[in-house]
Amino acid sequence: MDPKKITIQDIADYANVSKSTVSRVLNNTTPVNDKKREAVLRAVKDLDFEPNSLASGLAGGNSMIIGVQTQKIGSPFYDLVTRGVIHCLTDTRYSPILVDGVWDKEIELRGIDTLLRRQIDGLIIIGGDIEKEHLLRLAAKKPLLLVGREVEGLQDRCLYVDNFDIGYQATKFLIELGHRKIVHITGIKAHQDSVRRLNGYLHALKEANIPYDEDLVYEGAFDGPSGVKAIDTVISRGKKFTAVFAANDMSAFGARLALYRHGIDVPSEVSLIGIDDQTEAPYMTPPMTSVRQPAFKMGVAAGNAMLDLLMNKEIDLPKPSVQISVRESTAKAE
Repeated sequence: MDPKKITIQDIADYANVSKSTVSRVLNNTTPVNDKKREAVLRAVKDLDFEPNSLASGLAGGNSMIIGVQTQKIGSPFYDLVTRGVIHCLTDTRYSPILVDGVWDKEIELRGIDTLLRRQIDGLIIIGGDIEKEHLLRLAAKKPLLLVGREVEGLQDRCLYVDNFDIGYQATKFLIELGHRKIVHITGIKAHQDSVRRLNGYLHALKEANIPYDEDLVYEGAFDGPSGVKAIDTVISRGKKFTAVFAANDMSAFGARLALYRHGIDVPSEVSLIGIDDQTEAPYMTPPMTSVRQPAFKMGVAAGNAMLDLLMNKEIDLPKPSVQISVRESTAKAE
């Protein structure tokens, strides 16, 4: 028999059960007697049955697809969150479909429209800048989870690390080492994470009675080139500094290169700290101190929560915490 032509009825006849029993076993919807389940699974194996998951799902009102909107494929934090979601769904009947927002709101919206046209059962949005009102409308249509964002009105569907606290903890760490002239390389100006990390930086300075110097703050773009430009710019301003807090590891890597080119030693002259604790951070010269976010675990938690939502269960999203991986790129101020 051609496996592609095998039908649910063929499975039912072979196993001597009803079509509805076969459907319940294949879709894992309601409990089935162990003996009948074994008969169905044996028939599937013997007949080499290859179910069309989309077709069978749609027949039951589900596509068995979860849409995932990420922000920049290749970006370490977003990729780890996405990998966590995929890992969570691996042993389930749900399959993820990914679209990339590339930090552009219009592209984000088009990507989500594409997912909705695929009749997804649920939507996980990682980061992004889509307005609250649009997200509320999406949540009214589909099970929705937001990772890396806090949105008013959807607090119970948001899984995020406190970016204000990240900025505060990173800056406080440098202050406790005796640094008072601290450069901050921000992320993209309007990005929610950037704004909150900057506010955490400012709060730590104020708490320590350190005057704010706007010439020590440079607007970056979460990438290496902006890290290089930041250090070049601050030095061209004639500003003295003993530490750099970069909004993520990529910009910290760029800052490290610029410091090297200017003949500035890390950490004896300038300490350097980043965010994300990328896998490359321990292999920098010197190994780089970084604030670690539990990105992969956040993705797994989001995947599990989505599965619960699809089963009409209540969800209780965790409150992820961060920790500083201290390495040789930071030292006490001279």
